[in-house]
Amino acid sequence: MNSCLYETVIMHHRLKPKEHRFSYKFFSFYLDLDEIDEIVSKIFFISRNTFNMYSFFDADHLEKEQHSIKDNIISYLQGYGIDLQGGRIMLLTYLRTLGYVFNPVSLYFCFDKNNIPLCVVPEIGNTFGELKLFLIGTENLKDDKFKNKQEKFYYISPFTRLDDTLDFKLTIPDNRLNICIDTARNGEKIILTSMIGEKKELTNFNLLMLSIKFPLITLKVITLIHWHALMLWLKRIPHEEKTDNPHLQKEVRRAWNKD
Repeated sequence: MNSCLYETVIMHHRLKPKEHRFSYKFFSFYLDLDEIDEIVSKIFFISRNTFNMYSFFDADHLEKEQHSIKDNIISYLQGYGIDLQGGRIMLLTYLRTLGYVFNPVSLYFCFDKNNIPLCVVPEIGNTFGELKLFLIGTENLKDDKFKNKQEKFYYISPFTRLDDTLDFKLTIPDNRLNICIDTARNGEKIILTSMIGEKKELTNFNLLMLSIKFPLITLKVITLIHWHALMLWLKRIPHEEKTDNPHLQKEVRRAWNKD
């Protein structure tokens, strides 16, 4: 199978207006979307669209007119004139863990039928249940790394501005994982983030060992997000409310309704 696991270290380092740094160990799934049904037939702990220790739900990601997440991504790419021509899509993500999921970011690495990389689509979630997609094409690819800067126009955190810039440096996963998504303001970095990992074969044994080593990943993720938000609030970092500047929240999917 092309699909695998990555044992990762995630680092977050806020530089301004006050320093705040943390790092934690997790593990992530890197899944060939053509292999999902094969995976659930071989890996006892994973199911598709039904409850298990780990569950892949198509509806947890981009929703369009199609039922399959791969078909939805293909439809999304076609809207930008990108044709995979029967190629594959690899998704770096967390799965629902005992029914619960929160993905701060999922990454779709897209290849054509000759395994040539065409683009990567970061899918960023927030705690309001919203999603936003960012498209990075081959014009931004050099030495197996997609590099691109885009204004986010999206409410990811109360402690960043809606018009801050996301600086993507996304190496195509191989034996190692190297993902960096920094935040800049007026051309100056204010937050550095990275996910560095080592590849593990996707087997029942490896998944069980990682689950024991790093239990309840998605619950840990959302708990840590709120814990560090409290730390930033106590440090009196300026923050914005979700209802501030709605005109700067653009191309958001599953848009939150305060009513």
